[in-house]
Amino acid sequence: MDLTPDPLAGRLRKALRAGLAGVPARIELHGAPVTDGSGGPTRTVLDALEAADFERPAGAGGLDLGLSAGVLVGEELGRAARGNSYRADAFAADLGVSVPGAALAGLEALPTGSGITAAPRAGGWELTGTATVDDVGASLFLVATEVDGAPVFVAVERGAHGVTPQDGCWPPAVRFEATPITTAGIVGALDDAPTGPLARARLRQAAYLLGIADGAHRTAVEYACSRQQFGTRLRDLPAVSFPLARAMVALRATRAAVHRGAWLVDYEPDAVRTSPLSALAMASETARDVVRLSMQSCGVRAMTSELGLHRYFRLAAAESARYGDPAVLWRMVGADRVRSARRAAA
Repeated sequence: MDLTPDPLAGRLRKALRAGLAGVPARIELHGAPVTDGSGGPTRTVLDALEAADFERPAGAGGLDLGLSAGVLVGEELGRAARGNSYRADAFAADLGVSVPGAALAGLEALPTGSGITAAPRAGGWELTGTATVDDVGASLFLVATEVDGAPVFVAVERGAHGVTPQDGCWPPAVRFEATPITTAGIVGALDDAPTGPLARARLRQAAYLLGIADGAHRTAVEYACSRQQFGTRLRDLPAVSFPLARAMVALRATRAAVHRGAWLVDYEPDAVRTSPLSALAMASETARDVVRLSMQSCGVRAMTSELGLHRYFRLAAAESARYGDPAVLWRMVGADRVRSARRAAA
C-alpha cells in the first residue's frame, strides 16, 4: 500500500468538509440525530461535487477514482455527524441496477439476511419481519433476505401490500406482513466475494463509523483544551488526557485498516480476503468505545445541545450494527483464518 499522501484525496476531503459545514446540524436532544436517506440535506453537497461519478468506471462516464474515494466520502459524512445519502446509491450501482432514491433495509441481519423471512407462495414469495431502514420516507426499499437459501436483495415499493414504515423510533424501521414479491423483484445476489458489492459496502460503512468516532473525539479534545477544572485545563489532567490519547491510537489503527481494505479492493483484489470484514468489525468497536469515552470526557455537557456530542452517540449506537454485529463479523474472520491454516497444513 502506497502511504504517500494523495493530493487529489486531500482536495476532495477539503471540499467535502467545506460543503458539509454548511449543512444544518440537528442538535435536538430527542428524535433522529440526522436527516438520513437519499433525500437528506447532504444530497445537495454530494450532487454539487458529482459524488455519484467518483467510483463509476471511466468507460461509463465516471471519474474512476475507485473505492478509496467512496470510503473518503463516508468518513467525512460521519465526521460531520450528517446523514449518509451516499451508501444506498453506491450499493445499487455496484449491484448493476439503477434505483435512484432507494433505501437499504435488513442489512443488520447479515451475513444471511435472515431478519426478513421469504416464505414460498404461488408465483413467488412473501416477506415477513421488521428491519432497520436508511430512509423511512423512500419510495422503494432494497431489502436483504434469503430466497431459497440464497442471500439476495429484493426491491419492494413503499405502497406494496403489508409494508408499514415505522418512523417513530431510532433507527427507523420498516415492517413487512406477507408482502408479495416475484422473481422480477430480485435485483441482485449478496455473495461473500472479497471485492463484490457487499464487501465494498462494508468498507464504506466502516469509513462512516470511523468518521463518527473521529468527529466525537475531535469535539472532546477541543472541549478538554478550553475547559478549566481544578485550576487547569482538562487536557492537562492525566485522567482525561491519557484515555483521549489511547483513543487517538485506536482511531489511527482503524483508519489504516479501513483505507488499506479499500486500497486492496482497488489495486490488489487477489489479496483482499477478509479485509472488509475485519475493517468493519474494528470500526464498529472503535466507534462505540471512542464515542463513549468522548461523552465521559465532556461530562454532563455531552448530553446537552451545547456540544452536540449526543448526535455521535446516537449515530454510533444505530450504525455500529447496521451491517452486522461485530462479534459475528469477527467469527467470520476467524473461521476464514482457521480454514486457511488447515489448507496450508494439508
